[in-house]
Parts: sequence; C-alpha cells; structure tokens
Amino acid sequence: MDFRDLRIARAMEFAIHEINNRTDLLPGITLGYEIHDSCESVPKAMKFALQLANGIDLVFNYTNFCTTAATPTVPAVVGDSITIPSISLARTLGLFGIPLVSHYATCACLSDKREFPTFFRTIPSDAHQAVALARMAKYFGWTWIGAVRSDTEYGNYGMAAFLKAAQEEGICVEYSEVYSRTQPRRKLERVANIIRRSTARVIVAFVQSSDLQFLLDDLTQEPPTALLWMGTSWIINPEFLRFNICAGALGFGVTRTIRDELKRVNFTTKNGYQVSFDSNGDPVAVYELINWQFQKDGTLNMVTVGDYDASKLRGQEFRMSSAIRWVGGQTEMTVSVCSESCPPGTRKAVQKGRPVCCYDCVPCAEGEISNKTDSLDCVHCPPEFWPNTKQDSCLPKPVEFLSWDDTLAIILTGFSITGAFMAVCVTAVFYKHRASPLVRANNSELSFLLLFSLTLCFLCSLTFIGRPSEWSCMLRHTAFGITFVLCISCVLGKTIVVLMAFRATLPGSNVMKWFGPPQQRLSVLSFTLIQVIICLVWLKISPPFPFKNLKHYKEQIILECDLGSAIGFWAVLGYIGFLALLCFILAFLARKLPDKFNEAKFITFSMLIFCAVWITFIPAYVSSPGKFTVAVEIFAILASSFGLILCIFAPKCFIIVFRPEQNTKKHLMSKVPSKPL
Repeated sequence: MDFRDLRIARAMEFAIHEINNRTDLLPGITLGYEIHDSCESVPKAMKFALQLANGIDLVFNYTNFCTTAATPTVPAVVGDSITIPSISLARTLGLFGIPLVSHYATCACLSDKREFPTFFRTIPSDAHQAVALARMAKYFGWTWIGAVRSDTEYGNYGMAAFLKAAQEEGICVEYSEVYSRTQPRRKLERVANIIRRSTARVIVAFVQSSDLQFLLDDLTQEPPTALLWMGTSWIINPEFLRFNICAGALGFGVTRTIRDELKRVNFTTKNGYQVSFDSNGDPVAVYELINWQFQKDGTLNMVTVGDYDASKLRGQEFRMSSAIRWVGGQTEMTVSVCSESCPPGTRKAVQKGRPVCCYDCVPCAEGEISNKTDSLDCVHCPPEFWPNTKQDSCLPKPVEFLSWDDTLAIILTGFSITGAFMAVCVTAVFYKHRASPLVRANNSELSFLLLFSLTLCFLCSLTFIGRPSEWSCMLRHTAFGITFVLCISCVLGKTIVVLMAFRATLPGSNVMKWFGPPQQRLSVLSFTLIQVIICLVWLKISPPFPFKNLKHYKEQIILECDLGSAIGFWAVLGYIGFLALLCFILAFLARKLPDKFNEAKFITFSMLIFCAVWITFIPAYVSSPGKFTVAVEIFAILASSFGLILCIFAPKCFIIVFRPEQNTKKHLMSKVPSKPL
C-alpha cells in the first residue's frame, strides 16, 4: 500500500470540498471527482481513462458526481503518479482534447506540446530538476559524482538532462550506470560493486522507487564508505529512510518541494489567500492555479493563470522551484571531489587521460602567483613586483643602490674624506714652506693646482653615493672626468717641466722660454677644455639618467645611472687614459736624469699605479652587479688619487717635515754621479 498516494488523494478530496463549500471562489461552479487506483499499471490506467472519457458508469473507489441525473463526461484527468502511465494517458487523451494534469510525472519528454498538447503538471520536469541538481552539486562543491538511472523514459531522459547540466557546471561524472529490476541479478551486483569501488561520495539517481529498492538492498550487504544520494521524486519515499539506519553509511539529500520555499518567505497568493500546511508540511488547500517559474537568477516567480478554461491552459506548464533540504539525520557536509582544491600559490594541471576534475596542484613558476583557490593559470607579477614566499601575492621589489647608510658606502666615504683631508694638509705644508728650495724647485704653481684637483677628485667620489637622480647622474660622471683631466694635466705639465729643465742645462739650450709658466697654464687649460667639450657634447646628445635595472636580479630592482651614450662615457675615460699614458711615457723617459731630487721617477710610479688601477677597473666595472658597480668606480677614483698624492707629494712632505737639512739649494743643486750603462 502506497500511503503517500492515498494521502495526496485525501488532500485533493478535501480541497474540492472546501472550494464547493465557499461562495467566493468559484461561484456557480461545482467541482466533482472520481478517484481510481491504476496500481502503476499502464493497461489499468488506460482502461479507467477511456471509461471516464466515454462516460461509462462503473463502480469506483470514490465517487462524487456533480449531478445524480446522469453521468457526465469528465473535463479533465488528474494523474498518473508516475511517468510511464502518464505518457500513455497523455497520448490517448490528447486526441480527445482532454487535459491531463500530473503531480508526479517528471519526464522532460512530456514538455513537448506537439506530442502532448493537453498535458500539464504541477511538479518540475526533469529538465528543470536536473539543472537544480547540477547547481546544488556545484554549490556544495561536489564536482566528482556517480550517476545511476533506471532504463525507462524517466531515467534516460532525466539523466541525459542532468549530464548536460553537469557538464555546463563543470561537474565530472565518474561513472553512469543503468539498470532495471527486471534484469539479471549479476547486472545489479555489477552496478553495486562499481559504487563500492568508486571514489565519488555523491550519487545522483534518476531511478524508479522499485528499482532503487533492489540497489539499496544489495548495498547494505557490504556497506560502502558514507554516500550522499541526490534525487527527485523517489527521495520522498519514507521507505528509503530506513537504509540510513540499517546500513549506517547511506545519507540522503533531497530537492525540497515548493512548500518549503513558501514557508520560508511566508508567501501569500495574489488574491490574498494564505497557503496552509498540515503537520507533515504538505499543502492541504490551494485556491488558485499557479504557474511556478524558475528564474535564471534562482528566484521564484508566480504567474496566475487566471481563467480556468482548459483550452486557455494549453501551452502553459506548471513548474516549481527546487531548493535543498537534508533528511535522514545528515549532519556533516559531504566532500566528493576527484582532487583536493589547489591552494593559492599553485595552479591546476590536468592529469593526462582523466577528466578535468582530476588534476595535480603545481606550484607557480618563478615570478608568478595565483591569489585564489583552484586557479587554472598563474599570472606574472608586474615588472617592479615579486611574489612572496607563498606565491599568492605580489610585493614591491626592494630597490638597491649604494645608500649613505650602507656599510660599504660609509667605508668609501671615510676614505674619500681622508684623501681630501690629506690633500688639504699637504697644501698647508707646501703653502707654509712655499719659499723653501724644494717647493720652489718642483713648480709650486702646478703643485698647488694639482693638490686642488686631487682634493676635487677625492670629493667627486661622494657624488656616486646616494639615490641616483637626474642631476646626480649627470654630475658624477662629468665631475669625475673633468677633475681627473685637470689632475693629469697638472702631472703632465710637471713632467714636461722636468724634461725641459734638463734640456735647459745643456750648453746653448733655451727651451725653457718655450714652456714657461704662461705656457704651463695654457697647456693645463687646453687639456682640461677638451674634456669639458667632450662632457658637454655627451650631456647634449644623450646624458646619463636614473634607470631601474630589472634584468640583473629577478627579485630586486637595481637603481643605477644609465650612461645614456656609452660612446660619451668611454670617450671621457679614453681621454683620461690617453693623457695618463702620455704622462707615463714622458716620466719614464726622464726617470734617470742626474738630479739630486728627480721628480720624474715619482711621477712614473704614480702613473704606473694610475694606469694599473684603471686597466683593472674596466673588467671589474663591467662584471660587478648592482651597487658594487658604483663601489668599483669609487674605488678606482680613490685608489688612483691616493697613488698620485702618495707618490708625488709624500716624499716631498717627508723631507720638508723630517729632513729639513735636505731642503736646501746646495743639496738640491748637487749632482748625482751618473751610473755606467
């Protein structure tokens, strides 16, 4: 005995009596009914329907005709409770234009108005329920599911609609099995074993209640890991609730009927009649025909049909929304996925030969991030950003430059100030003893100019420290180039003076008049002016500028001065090198002149150090990374400057301060005996 169908019949009987007893609902119209039990048999259902259509008077279970004078032809048939008899009834009654309204037949095939023009229903078709099931699975994250169906129109049409909706929602189906209770038992056992072995924890079933009964009975023999069953019409059968207790592993999910949604929103019909429910939550009275439509945004929409003439009802389909309700004591959320979610910092990589729901979580490549769960791809950070350790967000890259608070910068600054202080001290010593023979003999004017230029050389190294800016980039290279040329020009002038002085001692020589103080000043000015012109052309055509180097280090930015024109930079260095080499050659030629104090040999050593420093500077400059490039350049400036001041001025200061007896004209004029070659 199916007590649910009996309860529905009682509810319809009650509703008809309520309507007939009211004068404000259908004035002048009295509803009658006959209720028959088709026993889920197509022949019986057809027999009763044809008898009703032809007005044949028989003895039935319940009778309440509108008139006792004659047996009228019925205007409409309500039923059947399941799909297969409803299909046969709809085909037959449609020929006579008799409406057939079903409360339980869900096959999407019945929505074809060309084949079933007079069929209506008050339950969603499987097409809508399949979409609702797919959306429910997607909402709860059940992307890896199993599918079972009966080998009937209900099962085949319903499952086809669900598989299509599941694919659109990105849900993967591990298996899709079909069976019927009339098939051999080994077929049923095969389906049950597939369910036991599968990794899907959620099963969607479009099955007849009688078919599901056999499957659940078999599963209880060897209960699988806890399963969640999703279904439509069969799920409301209270008989299946016992499997949740007996098996201890089967839970049931159900799409709830419209009553739950109406109760949630305390819905009132357009005519003001409140829908009421009994203790079981079933509607006991519905006072108007309503078309329930499931909107795209998931909301409910009620459309009153209006006139109840059957001819005007054609083309309408009664549908209702579906939502979610748990039954059977289900308390924990089921997880049914082929692969666990990929956390931020990783991306999905589909496993070869398997569905898209089965994937590996691959860490993002270097420089890439993913900031959400289950990312399909990783994205590159912007050029000035770099991923954090988890690779789920981009952080600004640290900017590297030789800052003032850097230890290396502090050391170099100390040497720079020390060198400048030494130059000032030497200048003070020379100025105090400017009338002494040693200072006068070594061309005091060029010596003071050389000391001034050396002071500038030491201080110009400070322009290389700190955050590069447009002005600092232009200043550091031009100041360095000009001050060093001024320095080398003074050394070159002193070297030429030494050579000329030796030539002047020869009988009949008057070369000193061609390279006196005016000519010395002019030579220094001319050599320096050439470098100034080179720097101006460089700054005019393509000056140095601050540049963010993003290529040398991937995880940080090097803030440096771009040379602008590499030709300009190497022209400045090349000119300094040319003067230094010329000075070295001339000093080398004068190193063995027979003077008591020969300055040429000290100039030779200073130029040797200078050239060695700058020759080694080139490969070190090219290969040094980041702030060390600047440090190498500062080191070259300081090393060559210290070489000049120590080699040229340290011996003189030593004599002036510690050997004053040698700072006499007699001592300087005494000849050094020549050595045999």
